Amino acid sequence: MVILAQFAIGLLLGLGLVIAGMSDPAKVLNFLDLAAIPTGGWDASLAFVMTGAIAVTFLGYRLVLRRDRPVFDTRFHLPTATAIDARILVGPAIFGIGWGLAGFCPGPALTALTTGGAPAWLFLLTMFAGMAAASRLAARTPARTPAPTPALHRS
Repeated sequence: MVILAQFAIGLLLGLGLVIAGMSDPAKVLNFLDLAAIPTGGWDASLAFVMTGAIAVTFLGYRLVLRRDRPVFDTRFHLPTATAIDARILVGPAIFGIGWGLAGFCPGPALTALTTGGAPAWLFLLTMFAGMAAASRLAARTPARTPAPTPALHRS
């Protein structure tokens, strides 16, 4: 049952990305081309898609976290780390650079496999190669225990 729910959610996300046109790298690159604003060539549609996603996620978290536990698990698995380290800064920077260069990010790239041709396949192959390299690097790097964060006191 869990697999079917995950499949349905992924299918809904993929359909939404395709319907919104976000599997087309040109659409993403036109959004990132801020120099085109004065000429009217800038495409703001991605901003509306992101705003919609943020609103749904915000409301979804508010509703779901009121429950005692998730539907398909015994407890919520929420992040506990609060430290900002190099991995938190470098990972999103690499993601953003790749997104800006290729016009793809993982979700839309998967949906573009049906229509995107060689660029989508090339992006996904290099993405998986990068994931494998990062995994190997992380396995070789000794784990650091984060310093405890001081408790905040309100007065």
